[in-house]
Amino acid sequence: MRVRVLFFGQLKDIVGRTEDTAELGEGERVEDLFARYGQRYPELAKFRGSVAASVNQALADWRSPLAAGDEVAFLPPVSGGEASSGTTGVQRAKEFVELVREPIRVAELVAELKLPEDGAVAVFEGIARNHSGGRKTLYLEYEAYESMALAKLRELAAAMRSQFAVDCVSLVHRLGRLDIGQTSVFIGVSSAHRRAAFDACRFGIDTLKRTVPIWKKEYFEDGAVWAEGEIPGEARESGGAPASKSSSPESSS
Repeated sequence: MRVRVLFFGQLKDIVGRTEDTAELGEGERVEDLFARYGQRYPELAKFRGSVAASVNQALADWRSPLAAGDEVAFLPPVSGGEASSGTTGVQRAKEFVELVREPIRVAELVAELKLPEDGAVAVFEGIARNHSGGRKTLYLEYEAYESMALAKLRELAAAMRSQFAVDCVSLVHRLGRLDIGQTSVFIGVSSAHRRAAFDACRFGIDTLKRTVPIWKKEYFEDGAVWAEGEIPGEARESGGAPASKSSSPESSS
């Protein structure tokens, strides 16, 4: 049986491609597929403890069996962020999510959040800064598993509205190249009272950083590195210890 295999971030660099196809035998599992690539690319095998897997855009256990036609993605720790030549978004009730490749229209998004019945709007902006780890950053690049990232953003927006007393939620992440000072992620929340808006906004960015498959690459004068991130918690193997937050193979368990 044949499956489609996707690689992102550091893993894409190691195997030298974003997409591949693999022929598997009946009953083979996600872990078997990863092991095959680990044999071909020893550097990839070192990341086994810090990689999550998804099957058909849903996080999967490593022991999950595979079927013909499955889409399997191996996901390095997310650094937390759909795209086409323009903008792709989804407006659903009072939840708005979007992935863009042009500058995020912050002022317009804030204005759209304001409703007559609300007394508060809380906003978080992630900004590309000019340094990291004591080195001067020249610019950033973001990439995403786009269809899955949009689905996760929709889930997050719905969770924010169900868990907090808020009216509108806007989640927008930028992909592609960002220059220093540009906005990488926008989270906006409107509510009748400020506490709910603040709490929902904090929950939104913290959860996005852990669960949405978006990766950041930082470019310096002497090279580039993929930023460290977090492994999606749902992808831990049952009974296993919490995964390391570092994406470097040396720190993997």
